[in-house]
Amino acid sequence: MKSIKLKIKKKETINDLPLPSYATNGSSGMDLLADVDSELVINPGEIKLISCGIYIELPLGYEAEIRPRSGLALKHGITLVNTPGTIDSDYRGLISLIVINMGNQPYVVKRGQRLAQMIIKEVIRAELEVVEELGDTVRAHGGFGHTGV
Repeated sequence: MKSIKLKIKKKETINDLPLPSYATNGSSGMDLLADVDSELVINPGEIKLISCGIYIELPLGYEAEIRPRSGLALKHGITLVNTPGTIDSDYRGLISLIVINMGNQPYVVKRGQRLAQMIIKEVIRAELEVVEELGDTVRAHGGFGHTGV
């Protein structure tokens, strides 16, 4: 398994919280924790910006993708509005989550709770080439949803 060095800085107010970590040896994402003062209620349909209390420095050629946790989505309807979220290698700001409650009940976020996952990925940049025609395929012009329900 490939690895890279990821520089991380903690906000002064989160010394009581652990760093993001992988739950198992096979995990592809590190758990991101909620940096809330005590408890934060997210009502049904409400969107909240929740700090993770960390800053990162990714090497050039890498990005971090932020994804929801499946258990929170299934059990409570808690997910991220912009999923996957993208953190570029030149971003140095506070890592925060745009969380939405799509469930039917208010949801209480507790300090240090695992709210999302961060996956580190290599980036491939495209070189655009303007052409007169594109190659033909079986489904070339079918449009969205044309292959079935």
